[in-house]
Amino acid sequence: MKTGVLLAALAATALAALPARAQSPAPPLRASLNSDIRGTQPGGNRDFNTDTVLMHVVEGLVALDERASPVPLLAEAVEIAEDGLSYRFTLRQGVTFHNGAPLTSAEVLWSLRRYLDPATQWRCLPDLNGSTGLARITALEAPDARTVVIRLEKPAALLLATLARPDCGGTGILHPDSVAADGNWKKPVGTGPYLLGEWRRGQYIELERFAGYAALPGPRNGFAGGKQALMPRLRFVVIPDSSAAKAALLAGNIDVMSDVAAAELQELRARPGIAVLAAPTMGMSGLLMQTRDPLLKDARIRRAIALSLDVPEMVAGIVGQDAPANPSPLPVASPYHDAAQARYPARDLAQARRLLAEAGYRGQPIRLVTTRRYPNVYDAALAAQGMAAEAGLRIELDVLDWATTLDRYSRGDYQMMSFIYSPRLDAALSYEMITGPKDTQPRKVWEEPQALALLQRAMSTTEAGERQRIFSALYSLFMQQVPMIVLFNQVDYAAVRQDVRGVQPWASGQLRLWNVARGG
Repeated sequence: MKTGVLLAALAATALAALPARAQSPAPPLRASLNSDIRGTQPGGNRDFNTDTVLMHVVEGLVALDERASPVPLLAEAVEIAEDGLSYRFTLRQGVTFHNGAPLTSAEVLWSLRRYLDPATQWRCLPDLNGSTGLARITALEAPDARTVVIRLEKPAALLLATLARPDCGGTGILHPDSVAADGNWKKPVGTGPYLLGEWRRGQYIELERFAGYAALPGPRNGFAGGKQALMPRLRFVVIPDSSAAKAALLAGNIDVMSDVAAAELQELRARPGIAVLAAPTMGMSGLLMQTRDPLLKDARIRRAIALSLDVPEMVAGIVGQDAPANPSPLPVASPYHDAAQARYPARDLAQARRLLAEAGYRGQPIRLVTTRRYPNVYDAALAAQGMAAEAGLRIELDVLDWATTLDRYSRGDYQMMSFIYSPRLDAALSYEMITGPKDTQPRKVWEEPQALALLQRAMSTTEAGERQRIFSALYSLFMQQVPMIVLFNQVDYAAVRQDVRGVQPWASGQLRLWNVARGG
């Protein structure tokens, strides 16, 4: 009897153990990174991958939406004073930090003051302490537990966009538990859908779902909107080599391959069980022209080069249907990119030849710097060379390594250059990256005084209609003077296994793994 009871008890114990085994933790959703993160301090010792990971962990008062416009996130509402000198943020209720503490204005003030301390080495401090002329914060106030006021020295249209920038860490609001008693950094205690788990340097960074996350309603919207931590864990796996990342994806060792190199696209698209996703970013690809060059300082020659190119055909040959041709410095995702900026001037070889004849061009060689580091950059140079030849232009290529290309760009040491710019997530910054005085900033391609004056207005006004008029005027002037030929916005590619749903590339080029799940 005792034996039977014992056997029954053992059987019951074994059966009870079966569900526990069946419910063992599922493996994390795994995504590749082409390099390790540099740290865990938002906007501090950072790079693109660091920003990508930490935007899952921390959140700011505002965030960029799908079109890269700043919208409320931890703030429920933002009120801008009529004189543009103060911004009042009303905090959302029910938001808690990863340590369970409620979000109040005290933590917001602590975080902002810490960012503004030079010892923190915050990436965006120069933009908010008056160093760059963008803005200077003169006071931070907390009238009550749900209200924060930022006061400025002068109006700054880019304040909210700056606070929302990923390279600023989204100005993520942190709990003071993020630092030790001596002030040294420990880890981010934020409000995001995931919290920082294990970081094995050079191998992976693992994030864990925050059960207390207070999600906004609605769908995902850039870095804002409704965020759902559908997977209990995320693992960002460091795989520097793109072919190794591809092999890991095909073998099932990762679920998502981010930043897919152009060389891997054809094979991945041909593989069953793999989906390649694409979206234009706010990065820009184009052909720069040195307006101080003895030959290219003549705007007629620059216009002739532009008229000799069939840019839509060039772009279709370079990126296919993954991105449209875009003649404007404003990316297609910008809210200020209107219909007029979506149309390229038609190719006109006869007019190009007339302009060249008027300018006295007699076949002098024009050196075009390019690099093989980025295939799209090299392909654009080749296509431009062939098309321009039909108008009688003699373009010769200087194919350089990327480091030398960057050095030549920084010094303005070229006649023409095929080049790419990383994303700028505000319309004014899209023009600022190419506009400026060459005496002090030789990398700039456009130093027209009228353009500089318009740009300053765009960086000081917050009124959307006025900004639209400024950007329309800038575009008209840009197309008349042709300091460069914009081709298209770079494409963000991601490859996913067939059982992964919810991955969506977008304008920032950064991978978002909230609202993403495996299976189902």
